[in-house]
Amino acid sequence: MTIPEQVTALADTLRERGLRVATAESCTGGGIAREMTELAGSSDWFECGFVTYSNEAKQSMLGVSEAILASAGAVSEQTVLAMARGALGRSRADLAVAVSGVAGPGGGSADKPVGTVWIAWAQQPDWARAERFHFDGDRGQVRHATIAAALEGLLARLE
Repeated sequence: MTIPEQVTALADTLRERGLRVATAESCTGGGIAREMTELAGSSDWFECGFVTYSNEAKQSMLGVSEAILASAGAVSEQTVLAMARGALGRSRADLAVAVSGVAGPGGGSADKPVGTVWIAWAQQPDWARAERFHFDGDRGQVRHATIAAALEGLLARLE
């Protein structure tokens, strides 16, 4: 399924159920929100998007604790779960997706090489899950694959 097809399927399901979604993005720089709002009528189901590229933005906009960022790092399960929960807590959304990763070409490390991405999905009242991915390719390919996986996870949650 292409990204536009994923967005259409997501929109149909969210409209049908009267639900709204929010995004909390780091490595995709707002790409998930952009794809969602490409669809006319997205204001029916798209609540808002947070682009929190810096650790300071993750803290101030989403409430990610300094302790989590210091101990686990920005690209971690703990951080994306806190980002997703923060997006829910700071919006009227019922469902949220959060992403943080190393899109490249630099910035990777031995334990978090380029292409490492964590994605979390959360839903009111208190369900949340995160998954680690490794995507191959250049910066654009990693970001594209992240967007597709984030949407796929939202769709899977709603099935």
